[in-house]
Amino acid sequence: MIAGASWTWWIAFHAAVIVLLAVDALLPGRRKPTKSAQLVAWVWTAVLVAVALSFAVWLYYKDGHQQALEFVAGYTIELSLSIDNLFVFLILFQGFKVNHERQHQALLWGIAGAIVMRALFIAAGVTLIQRFSWVTWIFGAILLYAAWRLLKGGGTHDAVPGWVMKLHGREGSLLPVILAVELTDLMFAVDSIPAVLAVSSHPFVVYTSNIAAILGLRSLYFALADLLEKFRYLHYGLGVLLAFVALKMLVAHWIEIPIVLSLVIIGAILGLCAVASLIADRLSSTSARCEQHSED
Repeated sequence: MIAGASWTWWIAFHAAVIVLLAVDALLPGRRKPTKSAQLVAWVWTAVLVAVALSFAVWLYYKDGHQQALEFVAGYTIELSLSIDNLFVFLILFQGFKVNHERQHQALLWGIAGAIVMRALFIAAGVTLIQRFSWVTWIFGAILLYAAWRLLKGGGTHDAVPGWVMKLHGREGSLLPVILAVELTDLMFAVDSIPAVLAVSSHPFVVYTSNIAAILGLRSLYFALADLLEKFRYLHYGLGVLLAFVALKMLVAHWIEIPIVLSLVIIGAILGLCAVASLIADRLSSTSARCEQHSED
């Protein structure tokens, strides 16, 4: 047994990750942002979600409903918080003037590196929590600070330090872009990994849910590329989500919030955020059309 799971399960999981990354790298539609390329991105995103849910079902039959629900909760939290990464990727690519084809390459290498960094972060986090229970207070404080930063109006632009955007490599080199992707993912991991640790302390569940979520980041980015700017209230929703998981972690010694209730609250927060953003976008579009007609 290694961190709560047999070594064969660890090997099988990483073999599946390698296969999924290889398929992702070979998907069509890498050269131009066409309608068909966007459709492929949506289909592959759906496939990855289906794979994650299948893994949750396997956990249910192997270890029971608690670990399966913890996996779903961790996966949902990490995927939700990773959506903010997509805005940062968009900003980075615009800043570095990276074309569509090279965006695929940069994200593939960036996400592969992120998997390694997340493994190290999770191993350290789980070990600290198991040995020193007071560490949960530190993680909870980190999450509350992140929630306050988002709720006070800090957008995704604030997540990218100025010196990162000033990185310039040789003409045609993707290394500065990949490094920037890695650095921004590292910054987001400081918030997201404690959030997942708030719903599960099982190393295998925390790690697999985290990796399963970031595996779909690349395809989700290209699927949502034209829609990202419409989610104007996303950072508020993510701020409330972080505040909730922070409070869940801070009161865990006295109050245990059932995992099912956590999933319902997380879903409600994200759903309200999405609906509010879409309504505001539609009202804004209607107002713009009215002003144009009045001018005509």
